[in-house]
Amino acid sequence: MLEIRLMLSRQIKYISVLLSLYLIGWALTPFQPVFLGLIIGTGLSFFNMYLLVRRMGKFSKAVDEGKKTASLGMLSRMATAILGVAIAMEFPEHIHLISVVIGLMTSYVVIMIDFLLNTIRIGSNKKER
Repeated sequence: MLEIRLMLSRQIKYISVLLSLYLIGWALTPFQPVFLGLIIGTGLSFFNMYLLVRRMGKFSKAVDEGKKTASLGMLSRMATAILGVAIAMEFPEHIHLISVVIGLMTSYVVIMIDFLLNTIRIGSNKKER
């Protein structure tokens, strides 16, 4: 479980940098609806990632204790995505819908990039030994 927490802390840093860049883009460019959509989608995506890590901890604990456990929360992640799309559809002049959808996928891209970087880092450490 410690490894998952370490991954989450690294990914929080990556997503924080992305959100900061999106905020700068929103403030300084004429593409405010696009960047606002990315901010909303990425924020909801981060929330989904946090919920998944929390539920994985509960799942791991239940498996260790030999108990049955609930699902990992696919329904709540779908509801969060629907919320983001509903907000974008309610305010189409302020929020770009496609940007919200792209933002919702951000955490998955960050997870894959973090995995690749970590794999490369571990591989280079093994070669040094």
